[in-house]
Amino acid sequence: MIESIVILDFGSQYTQLISRRIRELGIYSQIVPYNTPRGRIEELNAKGIVLSGSPYSVYQKAAPKPDSSLFDTVVPILGICYGMQYMTDRFDGTVQRSRAREYGRAEIGLTNDSPLFRGMDVAAKHTVWMSHADRIEKLPAGFKVIASSENSPIAGFQHVSRPLFGLQFHPEVSHTMEGISILKNFVDLCGIKERWDLEEFVGRTVEEIRQTVGSGHVIGAISGGVDSTVAAELTRRAIGRRLKLVFIDNGLLRESEAREVMAAFRAMGLGVRHVDASALFLKRLNGVVDPEKKRKVIGKTFIDVFERFAHGAGVAWLLQGTLYPDVIESTSPVGPSQMIKSHHNVGGLPAAMRLKVIEPLRLLFKDEVRTIGKMLGIPGTILARQPFPGPGLGIRILGTVNRERIAMLRGADKVVREEIEKYPLSGSLWQYFAVLLPIRTVGIMGDERTYEHVAAIRAVTSSDAMTADWARLPHELMDRLSSRIISEVEGINRVVYDISSKPPSTIEWE
Repeated sequence: MIESIVILDFGSQYTQLISRRIRELGIYSQIVPYNTPRGRIEELNAKGIVLSGSPYSVYQKAAPKPDSSLFDTVVPILGICYGMQYMTDRFDGTVQRSRAREYGRAEIGLTNDSPLFRGMDVAAKHTVWMSHADRIEKLPAGFKVIASSENSPIAGFQHVSRPLFGLQFHPEVSHTMEGISILKNFVDLCGIKERWDLEEFVGRTVEEIRQTVGSGHVIGAISGGVDSTVAAELTRRAIGRRLKLVFIDNGLLRESEAREVMAAFRAMGLGVRHVDASALFLKRLNGVVDPEKKRKVIGKTFIDVFERFAHGAGVAWLLQGTLYPDVIESTSPVGPSQMIKSHHNVGGLPAAMRLKVIEPLRLLFKDEVRTIGKMLGIPGTILARQPFPGPGLGIRILGTVNRERIAMLRGADKVVREEIEKYPLSGSLWQYFAVLLPIRTVGIMGDERTYEHVAAIRAVTSSDAMTADWARLPHELMDRLSSRIISEVEGINRVVYDISSKPPSTIEWE
């Protein structure tokens, strides 16, 4: 098994960001539950261990604790936030509630030489990202302080003779200016020689699909997005014509999307069957308002349509382009972190299914999938396509989903895409779209009173969808968006702009 850094998940929403940052350094990282036995961690060929943050305080009764023999290992260990506080508690230091909580940017000073800070200016102040309400009051025996902030005198420490390190701040978050350098220094201490090679991943995954499926047939859920297309190409290379690709029109697509997607498939030479199931989806969504119920209804309907298509055709497997962030936000498979929302192809899947699911991209981040797509020769028009949720416009229509409201949102979304794509900044945006709100407001059109719907515009910058910032669109562009939507889309008389980042918000509204 490839050498790796193993991350113990204590429930932080940043855990997967730690994994991604380490992979960016060319090192394979794996996330496991916080209570994974030490023997299992060693089986994973761990050359280093990271203890993640957590929503818990280490002194709480229900606080998650790892295998008690974890520190008997000889590999380097880095504790981040809660991970550092656990190390403090484990070695008889003291962690207490801080009088002043520390959330956001802070400045630290480096107080002792440490290999963790190699290459950093010892005399300078360094900007880091803090997110904690507890702090270390008493240094554990055998450790020395290596970093301090105004609110946290012990913002970093290391053992005087063993490769044990702790950081109160989050080096994995982009707001920590030299965070990648700190993680690289830790990885270097682990002495890993094997690189995380996506070309090897492709070869290994194709063989795994071939072995898993055997002589069976696979039905592929393909949407025209990068994830499902890459998953389909990997599977096609593994089993050839035994892959049956289906594009399901759920009635919740953007303007002209079904036609454009099918044209792209034909240009690639992919044989894809178009199934129009829009009437069934809208019938089942009738009266459904709660976003979690929407996702589950859409997920179950997708499966029902696939199983109906596959019945009698000897198909046993369902292919999906599920990514790591989908799994992270839908369930808590590797720790006590809270569920954010279900994805239609993860948390939204029904418990009882005739089809078995195969997800070759389940442990990959979006940027890794795009890199693999380039290796496979997938056209840039698909690789550059901005993310579109599986439940489609169903989760961008807050409240009731019906044909009238779908038509309104399609019209607003069409304007948003047309106008933003005229500007050179569109290439720097991760996503941009419209949302239809479940409220009405008073307006005036043609000297008459109106009482109509509100559309929200969402545009964000990101590199991985794990974190995102709202885009600072030019005022003249925002003016154009508002004017066109209100003038051209019947039923909308007000436009607002979403200026929230992720976290604390999510990119999608539902």
